[in-house]
Amino acid sequence: MTIWVDADALPRAVKEILVKASIRRQIDVVLVANRWLEKPKARQVTTVLVTAGADVADDHIAEHCQPGDLVITADIPLAARAVEAGAEVVTPYGRVLDEQNVREALSIRDFQDDLRSTGVMTGGPAPFGNAERQAFANALDRWLAQQP
Repeated sequence: MTIWVDADALPRAVKEILVKASIRRQIDVVLVANRWLEKPKARQVTTVLVTAGADVADDHIAEHCQPGDLVITADIPLAARAVEAGAEVVTPYGRVLDEQNVREALSIRDFQDDLRSTGVMTGGPAPFGNAERQAFANALDRWLAQQP
């Protein structure tokens, strides 16, 4: 069981929560990014530096995650690939993406992408604050509670 993390734009608070969970539960956490990351001082946490380029970190995660693993990402196409591979997905905002809702999320993402390409301003994600931090921590705790 491994937690794979799309770490390129990961909020610091989420990284801190994951490191604490790794230490507490002795779970492997792999931070994947296309830029240098400081390795946390936790034995079970590793970093993977991939080459620069669109979706290279996503490709690495999608190719290595397995059924029973958890993927942390805000990237909906990566979430869809991870779910297809049998992994579970939680966004940094605490939203669980699974077989029931990932296709809908992908459709909405594609629709918003189409709108942006025509010049419509769709806005970005909500600011990351205490409520989002708590939602993520709760979703992670629920996943951890299901693990043997």
